Amino acid sequence: LTGMGADGAEGLLRMKQAGAKTIAQDEKSCVVFGMPKEAIKMGAADKVVPLDRVADEIVRMV
Repeated sequence: LTGMGADGAEGLLRMKQAGAKTIAQDEKSCVVFGMPKEAIKMGAADKVVPLDRVADEIVRMV
């Protein structure tokens, strides 16, 4: 999850509540940390990782 605003974060939370594994991009690797920050604050992210590790996390999760 990357970008700004909270709409995507709310959707991510709903996905997590439905059983999905979720990932948010960490602050250090973000150009804009708005949406990942909101997702992390609301507990929607199972993992918070740098952008260059997202693919590896997906592989680990499946």
